[in-house]
Amino acid sequence: MAESKPAPAAPAKTAPGKTEPREKSKKIGSLGALWPFMRPYKLLIAQAILALILTACVSLALPLAVRRVVDNFRTGQSELLDKYFLAALGIAALLAIGTGLRYALVTRLGERVVADIRKSVFNRVIGMSPAFYEQIMTGEVLSRITTDTTLIQSVVGSSVSIALRNILIFIGGLALMMLTSPKLSGLVLLLVPLVVVPILTLGRRLRAISKENQDWIAASSGNASEALSAVQTVQAFTHEGASRTAFGDVTETSFDVARKRIRTRAAMTVIVIFLVFSGIVGILWVGAIDVRSGLMTEGTLVQFVIYAVMVSGSVAALSEIWGELQRAAGATERLAELLQLEDSVQDPAAPQALPTPVRGEIAFEDVAFRYPSRPDRAALDGVSLHVAAGETVAFVGPSGAGKTTILQMLLRFYDPDAGRITLDGVDLSAVTRGDFRAQMALVPQDPVIFAASARDNIRFGRPGASDAEVEAAAKAAAAHEFITALPEGYDSYVGERGVMLSGGQKQRIAIARAILRDAPVLLLDEATSALDAESERAVQEAVDRLSEGRTMLVIAHRLATVKKADRIVVMEDGRIVAQGSHDALVAQGGLYARLARLQFTDGIAAE
Repeated sequence: MAESKPAPAAPAKTAPGKTEPREKSKKIGSLGALWPFMRPYKLLIAQAILALILTACVSLALPLAVRRVVDNFRTGQSELLDKYFLAALGIAALLAIGTGLRYALVTRLGERVVADIRKSVFNRVIGMSPAFYEQIMTGEVLSRITTDTTLIQSVVGSSVSIALRNILIFIGGLALMMLTSPKLSGLVLLLVPLVVVPILTLGRRLRAISKENQDWIAASSGNASEALSAVQTVQAFTHEGASRTAFGDVTETSFDVARKRIRTRAAMTVIVIFLVFSGIVGILWVGAIDVRSGLMTEGTLVQFVIYAVMVSGSVAALSEIWGELQRAAGATERLAELLQLEDSVQDPAAPQALPTPVRGEIAFEDVAFRYPSRPDRAALDGVSLHVAAGETVAFVGPSGAGKTTILQMLLRFYDPDAGRITLDGVDLSAVTRGDFRAQMALVPQDPVIFAASARDNIRFGRPGASDAEVEAAAKAAAAHEFITALPEGYDSYVGERGVMLSGGQKQRIAIARAILRDAPVLLLDEATSALDAESERAVQEAVDRLSEGRTMLVIAHRLATVKKADRIVVMEDGRIVAQGSHDALVAQGGLYARLARLQFTDGIAAE
């Protein structure tokens, strides 16, 4: 059996979701990383700001109309009273229109920006080499794309707009308070330090807790994703209880951190609102004394109180929004980490073109490699190999010998630590990955089947292929018969990861996909391991036809499937220990002869 790359270690509890601890967010300025995504929509932002200013100004004008109405009660001039009420109604209409316009604009902006962020992050991670996924769980990446972007959507599409509106109301309301009653305004300003201090003190703690909360949410998502993606294995080993316990522990830890965040934010809200409204009650008491003494009119006091309520309300709203902004800042940091990561495998700045047409000549020149997650063991140790164009070369050897690593290096999922790999004489590192991978077709040991129809799964090999070409490839891979027996034939949905198909059926679809790709280099990693004898014979005949005029590298555990190969390469401990034809290798003795004896002689004896 071909070896598989080492699995990444489980994340430590002190650093959920990653193998390395993350730096805590230190300032709200992390949100500045969103600006590149917002810059293309400057016009939309300007329109939203104008609507925001309009609603703020209309809101600030409303107390003036109320003052006129209240003071008019004394004069008894009904005509003026009617005009003031009409003016108030007009102001309310403007406020409603402006608020609706602001909501539509900022919500659209938030949706657009978050959609761009999600696409940008996905575009980034889909092209990352496998070394990246040795360091981070797929579930956490999905958490960042979904949960973190949802936080950002809330901020861009709502919180920032509300914060700016409340800032304008705070500034404008404070100025109009000063004009209305400098004495009462002075008393209000005495309250400001009492409100600001708990915001700053508790805000720092809230920021750290919010970041930790998001980390544990991501860890929970990664844990669930890993268990659900292997649910049959979990159930087969009756591991449901342990999986439930592990997921429950992470989820409960996330809840405990969330509870701390809630308590902190609730305490900050209680303190701020109590201080603000206690101050308003005290100021209202002083104002009532001034009205009784004739120092101000009832309308003036009402106007001042309304402004005071607006200012205090804006401060309370800002304290609430501050927590949201801090959580969004943490989410932005996490997304920025993905966008700023440098891949260990990079395309060249000035790529070289492959010869046309590609013949399929492959060369490994003293290649050495160690997996990043297992640096103490050489996966390949000084491998040199030349494969002629059109040659079929089979790789055999015990698990962990380096066979699958050969294919991974050829696809440039990793770069060698030493040596080089060439295709038609051109170093793979000098060619863009998309260019040389387009010349290869892969059938992996564990075939990937997408949650789509059988037709779409085969067409994945060449998206532009016609239905007739898809069916021809299926026939060549001995898949046509079972596909047509499905409820809707080629249009049948095969389920997530192909759960509606058997292992052999999945492999035949994967082989049909590779046949459809029609590439000059064909890579087969245990491609027939899940087939019954009849299907294997049919597929082997199809592969033999397909190999004509193509370079084919085959990894096989069953030696019977590679006896016809032009050359068999025997690997052990990351090195090539022998190569030649089946008969020559058996005659030489050694590892291959021992494997052949186990599979052929002992197998016959057992029968």
